[in-house]
Amino acid sequence: MIAFAEKRLKAMPNAFWICSSLRMARRLGLFVVLIFILAVPAFAITMANDPHGFDHLTWGIPLTDIPELTVTRSNSHTIDYQFRDRPPVYADIPVESVHLSTVDDQFARVTIRYNGAKAHAQVLQFLERSYGRIERIPGQMMRGLNQQYTWRGTDTEISLTYEANRDRGFIFIESRNLAPRFQDRMSDTAE
Repeated sequence: MIAFAEKRLKAMPNAFWICSSLRMARRLGLFVVLIFILAVPAFAITMANDPHGFDHLTWGIPLTDIPELTVTRSNSHTIDYQFRDRPPVYADIPVESVHLSTVDDQFARVTIRYNGAKAHAQVLQFLERSYGRIERIPGQMMRGLNQQYTWRGTDTEISLTYEANRDRGFIFIESRNLAPRFQDRMSDTAE
């Protein structure tokens, strides 16, 4: 048997190279399949009804004189606020926290944190009802370790991220014009 294999290899001098190439192609194929399985599903939806802000607050206004807000964090260019005397809720859904942020004294971002699959289902249902349904393509993965959805309007971008393994979610509601300043200011001051 060994003699036969040696004879075949001598007859085909590139046999080792061909076998190793096939093995490498098979490994590469498995790697690509693994990447697709673990890939984060991300979906972007054109927003149906741009809110132009959050709650009754429009993008760009200063939040310093609003009595129902209290400062939670402040530095040279950004200030974070939360509502003073009300529990954190979003769309009548109890959440862990709601933070409103300004950059250069202009309202630019809302960050909402929540826990639990039930809250996630309620938040996703509210966002779809308010800003546009997510297209569900046959074979598309709607569940996974991480789920990301984005609604883009003319003035507002809403991003939802849910980490199933940690059972927590984040909603970022941002001014499309002002939110990039957060990155600019952080890189300018190395904060």
